[in-house]
Amino acid sequence: MGHFKYVYLGGGQGGGYAAAEFVKQGVKPGELGIVTADHYVSYERPTLSKGYLKAEGAPRLPGFHACVGGGGDKQTPDWYKEKGIEYLTGTKVESVDIKNKTLKVASGGEDITYDKLIIATGATNITLDSFGAKNAHLKGIHYLRNVDDADALVAYMKEAKQVSKKAVMVGGGYIGLEVTANLVQNGFEVSMVFPEDRLMAKMFNEEMAKFYEKYYENKGVTLIKGDTVTGFEGDGKVQTVELKSGKKLEASLVVVGVGAKPNTELFKGQLDLLEDKPGGVKVNSQLQTSNPDVYAVGDIAAFPLTLYGGKVTRQEHVVNARLSAAHAVKAIFGSKETYDYLPYFYSREFDLAWQFYGEPSEDYVLHGDLDSGKFGVYWIQDGKITGAYSESASDEQNAALKQVALKRPDAPSKDELKSMGYDFALKVPDLLHHGMATVKI
Repeated sequence: MGHFKYVYLGGGQGGGYAAAEFVKQGVKPGELGIVTADHYVSYERPTLSKGYLKAEGAPRLPGFHACVGGGGDKQTPDWYKEKGIEYLTGTKVESVDIKNKTLKVASGGEDITYDKLIIATGATNITLDSFGAKNAHLKGIHYLRNVDDADALVAYMKEAKQVSKKAVMVGGGYIGLEVTANLVQNGFEVSMVFPEDRLMAKMFNEEMAKFYEKYYENKGVTLIKGDTVTGFEGDGKVQTVELKSGKKLEASLVVVGVGAKPNTELFKGQLDLLEDKPGGVKVNSQLQTSNPDVYAVGDIAAFPLTLYGGKVTRQEHVVNARLSAAHAVKAIFGSKETYDYLPYFYSREFDLAWQFYGEPSEDYVLHGDLDSGKFGVYWIQDGKITGAYSESASDEQNAALKQVALKRPDAPSKDELKSMGYDFALKVPDLLHHGMATVKI
């Protein structure tokens, strides 16, 4: 039976950042074990839906191992060996006994025991067969979660082109936008199918969505809104996508991105879990679970969002994976610092680049020029600016927007905010520094 003082279960995006923090905290050789079913040590997951699928110059491992995305070292397998960290890749855990601090490894592997555990089991893609879609396992239907998925998709793109250049992207969210852009740049004619009335419906208001929809349509993408996939046809390989509306779409390749669910099965009946939204493992502001020797981080952690009055949230994003992993390690070593996370998302598609900080709401002000593709949005709740968004902004402007979302200043009139645009954000830090609770323009 293998024993570690500290075990990080899940690897994933955060494993590398946790390891780096353990090293900073003085972990000794042999004390830390990282256990993952993945075949690779920790890497930067955003690459998979961005650069990895590019037609030319696509990055490959070891080029994007953690922690290069956060400005740290490129932690290859040798890095972990040099630090005395045992990284157990290809190791599937079939059960966890929280009371006895034991991980049971599948296929007769040696059990692993621990003193402190960080769980980072992440999330699993929601599959179309869970919605009752028929023939949802035909060859050519792909999901994207890890390097193996990305490699399979890259390989099948070449095979699919021998049949036709018709592809279908199921889902109009974050992954849908990024994968569709890459499919177009790889020469596919793409149809996007999604049930909402607009792209990125959870974040984009109607004005924003119209800009991106027009942009994608100008790139040759067909948008099919308010519809869902009910099944597929094909002789072993996907050839046709069937929709609820009765439409049938030709496709030699299908990619699905309709969300994910947290992997909590190993902890049922042992830790406090949230069955309703947002789901996941409930933790406190130190990322500690209902068991004091167990912490949860990344996609699986349901934590209080301090900046928004303690609202419990899950954040499926790389920045949360990085920061929460490091924070849990600090907590284990005695830090009492609260995990104050600012929600953040970013994306790059074609020659577009957007960033978002904070929380969206129904009340908003859009500034800039939609026609030129350079615009931004401020979201307002209870007279405060609680969210900020930019398309094609400068680094200085984006840094200022982050401060706006952090400080949540009082909003001026909508006309003033629209007129000022990014200038409002650029002035906020200086005005707050001078003690002004209300920012007046």
